[in-house]
Amino acid sequence: MNDAMTNTPPAICDYEGSGYETEFWQNQGRDYEDAVERAALRKLLPPSAKRYVEFGAGFGRLADEAATYDQIVLVDYSRSLLEKARERLGDSDKYLYVVADLNRLPFAQNAFDAGIMVRVIHHMPDPVGVLRQVRRTFAPQAVFVFEFANKLNVKAIARYVAGKQTWNPFDPNPVEFVALNYDFHPSTMREWLHATGFIQTRTLAVSWLRAGWLKRRVPLKALVSVDNLLQPLGAILPLAPSVFTRNEMDAIGAAPLAPLESLFVNPNQPESVLVREGDTLRCPQTDARWAVRDGIYDFKMNV
Repeated sequence: MNDAMTNTPPAICDYEGSGYETEFWQNQGRDYEDAVERAALRKLLPPSAKRYVEFGAGFGRLADEAATYDQIVLVDYSRSLLEKARERLGDSDKYLYVVADLNRLPFAQNAFDAGIMVRVIHHMPDPVGVLRQVRRTFAPQAVFVFEFANKLNVKAIARYVAGKQTWNPFDPNPVEFVALNYDFHPSTMREWLHATGFIQTRTLAVSWLRAGWLKRRVPLKALVSVDNLLQPLGAILPLAPSVFTRNEMDAIGAAPLAPLESLFVNPNQPESVLVREGDTLRCPQTDARWAVRDGIYDFKMNV
């Protein structure tokens, strides 16, 4: 799972130009999933934050859950999805839109005091490397809400026992069930979070009732209410398809957040703070440059 160990850049699941918003979410029968994920976030997110980040924000589906925070940074590898987010949320000092590879983040240390990653890590061939990158950007005492696709879920267990599925949900290793789509075991993910400097303080199991026949027959409000009651079982029985964890930093004390003018660094040399020059960000050490176009900071390629 760690391509970085071979010096080969990890493959990237690129949603550029995709219809992710309209073909996966809007009017696609996923109101239940959206509602229960929001319910989990409301349980786990801190009441306030100065600078919040969503890694893998896509079209900004969950951005309104951070509406009370001072500043919101939306990060995604797909510029086209961030353009949709910008259309929905608008331009203001409150929002920053950043096109970036999660394997090489362009943010300084102490950049954020809160953040989330939802429906993202299951596309990452090097999840430990991504978690290490994410951890580097958080300030002491920050809160990180992290979601992963759970291989140890009731449906997968039933299919395996019935002989309808070849991979073992009890095996701690990740399973790539479709190219660049991974499910993870809760115990393995707990180990990875700890190894990369996160302290997992709360766990929720989410989307217990994710079944088409149920969603067609039971009112949405009832499904969400039941899921809300079941979510705390994640602490002892994380058997739902999705697991949300609240994680805090293992650092002691406090440190000021990086000021906006020092927020961005060279993703290949994180110690080098970038300098804004018109519509570009320049690295003083290497002279590499990245564009700021139409209100979006674009680290997908150099200019």
